Amino acid sequence: MVEFALSHAWLVPLLPALAFTIIVFLTRPWPKLSSLVSIVAMLSSFVIATAVALGVFSNPQFIEKPLVYSLRWFGMEGFNVNVGVILDPTSTMMLFMVSLVASLIQIYSTGYMAGDPQYSVFFSYLSLFAASMLGLVISSNLLQMFIMWELVGLSSFLLIGFYTFKISAREAAKKAFITTRIGDFGLLLGLLFLQIKFGTLNLVELAERVPHFANYGVSLGLLTLIAILVFIGPIGKSGQFPLHVWLPDAMEGPTPVSALIHAATMVVAGVYLVGRTLFLFKEVPGAMEVVAFIGAFTALFAATIAITQREIKRILAYSTVSQLGYMMLALGVGSLSASMFHLWTHAFFKALMFLGAGSVLHALHDKADVWKMGGLIKKMPITGWTFVIGGLAIAGIPPFSGFWSKDEILSVTYQYAQHNPGLGYLLFFMATFTAFLTAFYIWRMIFLAFFGPEKEENHPHESPTNMTIPLLVLAVLAAFGGLIGTPWANLWGEWIHFGPVHHGEPALGLMGVSVVLALAGIGLAYRLYYQDTEKQTARSLAEKYNSLYKLSYNKFYIDELYQWFTRTVVDGSAKLIYLFDIKVVDGVVNGLANITKFFGIGFRYTETGKLQTYALVFFMAVVVIAVVMAFGAPISAGVLGGVK
Repeated sequence: MVEFALSHAWLVPLLPALAFTIIVFLTRPWPKLSSLVSIVAMLSSFVIATAVALGVFSNPQFIEKPLVYSLRWFGMEGFNVNVGVILDPTSTMMLFMVSLVASLIQIYSTGYMAGDPQYSVFFSYLSLFAASMLGLVISSNLLQMFIMWELVGLSSFLLIGFYTFKISAREAAKKAFITTRIGDFGLLLGLLFLQIKFGTLNLVELAERVPHFANYGVSLGLLTLIAILVFIGPIGKSGQFPLHVWLPDAMEGPTPVSALIHAATMVVAGVYLVGRTLFLFKEVPGAMEVVAFIGAFTALFAATIAITQREIKRILAYSTVSQLGYMMLALGVGSLSASMFHLWTHAFFKALMFLGAGSVLHALHDKADVWKMGGLIKKMPITGWTFVIGGLAIAGIPPFSGFWSKDEILSVTYQYAQHNPGLGYLLFFMATFTAFLTAFYIWRMIFLAFFGPEKEENHPHESPTNMTIPLLVLAVLAAFGGLIGTPWANLWGEWIHFGPVHHGEPALGLMGVSVVLALAGIGLAYRLYYQDTEKQTARSLAEKYNSLYKLSYNKFYIDELYQWFTRTVVDGSAKLIYLFDIKVVDGVVNGLANITKFFGIGFRYTETGKLQTYALVFFMAVVVIAVVMAFGAPISAGVLGGVK
């Protein structure tokens, strides 16, 4: 089975793609059959992905030298592209995680989407989304990855705007699609540069050639430009500042879509791409610093917004933006292991919390304001306690999974600061303060929604089994999924790393700081939103610091700034260009045409095609010549002779 899986890993994305085709063309009139086809295909992909993982992780040679299957796709002189599969610990981890989370979300969706008139269409889109992401994960070259990258964007557009009758959903889908196109244009330019300068887009070949960039006529400045262009794509896809604005609005789609986008597919594609091309960024320290700073700033920036939001999914959305910033920070300081580790744990606890939020919305008929909830854990114990596990994981309380991955990021950032004290300590401070804010805003949401006094107008009920079973599975993974990366038995670091593995003593001091920050954040949330049952302290603080509160609640007015820029600068420039085109460009062209027309009208009388007309013209010419000869010669002679 393992050998078959290793040689047929391409089946992992192919099966959900096949399910998409079957649903669209065959089973669409039968909703339950459509979901069955989609889930069976996804679970089959998960089984194959599991066998692939067993094969890769049981063969140490694949850690340093990936297993690659490829065949020629197309080519021309100086440009050949293969389509293929690359299997190493990083891609295999992603295969396993994406297929597992996608399978659980599809099972959950059978309950959440029950009765929806577009039920079959929804599952076809889920299948396409999973196929696109799985295809991206195992792509052996960047062109193939870029095609899958765009399919992921298309899938997210379809799912975010799934409720086409809602204007907000349609606008959110367009916002996501257009915003990420900005990043994708930069990425495409970077890929073109790589192909032109290094003659390949194959990941293994690029990893061998880029370190010797000078031999290919590439300067350090040009290589820095290439790295920054490549990074612009992940800035858009992974919701990094300033292209983060689409990600919170992605919650307009059904909640299972939010879980899939925020946990296992689209947003982590950008992190995965940077990790895959880390050999490029390593050669240009300036680009690494940009990645690290953008990541740290995004993490802190999004966390400061999340602390004031009221809608449960919007809080989780900004949490995702913040956690993605953590992953980018880890890559920027050179740690593929820490970044991928947090990507792994984040997939479980964030999928858990989004699905838990969906369970709450399902029970409260889409009432999303956490201030209008309360006491839900009594009526929804499975949803509530699994959500608490997710909250402990993301806050960084040991032994839950998020503690180990977050602590690893803090550790590598602190080590980076030892060698780069200026920027390094700034990054470390931003990361640690973000850890405190994360624990605070997540537990603010938990205390408001699940604890405290019940609201009489609410009549919650626990979700059906097909929704609670995925919650229980994800809760187990969120609780214990990080144990493979503990400092004492760091199997994760042995499997997934970039460059040599450095073994050192566990940073117990940093662990202690991390736990204290998490407990402080939870404690502050407990004091403001649970112990103070009337929430008077929280309200008085919001009133006292009203300007800061409004700044955070209104997301620092970034969306409004973009709208102003679009309406003022973009629209104004478009009007000026339009007037220039009409008045100047068209004026010059029309003026030349009118001049030509004027002379044409005159000349047409000499080009009639009639013999008598030509005879008349000939006669008049002879008369003119005769007159000139008769009267012109004496005048000329007189002038020449001095007669005046």
